[in-house]
Amino acid sequence: MPHTTDPALLQRLHELFEARDRDDMAPTIRALGDVLAQHPDDPNVLYEVGGAYDTAGDEETAAGFYERALDAGLDGDTLRRCLLQYGSTLRNLGRFDESLAVLDRALELFPASESVRVWHALSLHAAGRSDAAVAELMEVAADGIRTPDLQRYQAAIRGNAAYLRSLDGR
Repeated sequence: MPHTTDPALLQRLHELFEARDRDDMAPTIRALGDVLAQHPDDPNVLYEVGGAYDTAGDEETAAGFYERALDAGLDGDTLRRCLLQYGSTLRNLGRFDESLAVLDRALELFPASESVRVWHALSLHAAGRSDAAVAELMEVAADGIRTPDLQRYQAAIRGNAAYLRSLDGR
């Protein structure tokens, strides 16, 4: 069930996110740790802590926080971002089937999200399913790039994407 986070807490999380230094995440992780101590079960806090560890390169720790955030009841765009980041983290950990399962869920819930589709393609590629990955990226391009040059080849792009998907065998 979705959880409602206090707007002041969401603002604090936003401020910490904006102030982060991607090259030195330790201060952000410490600050988020203080927030986490005060709000240990808040899904938005858990998600942001996971993201901080993820950015710092500690995917194992990040995965645990993402799982807790999902269990605690994320919704809306934060749910989409958490699923994408968790799927990416699982891919980085070599857990390709789990990554694809999480990103499949994200695709079901957010089928129009280009970022979810691109990360799904990346996980397909990492799992050795390059034909399906290229097909997905071709579909993202066909759906989202609205130039006369690409539109001219819309049918061919979609036909080639369908052919590549047929080679995937899944």
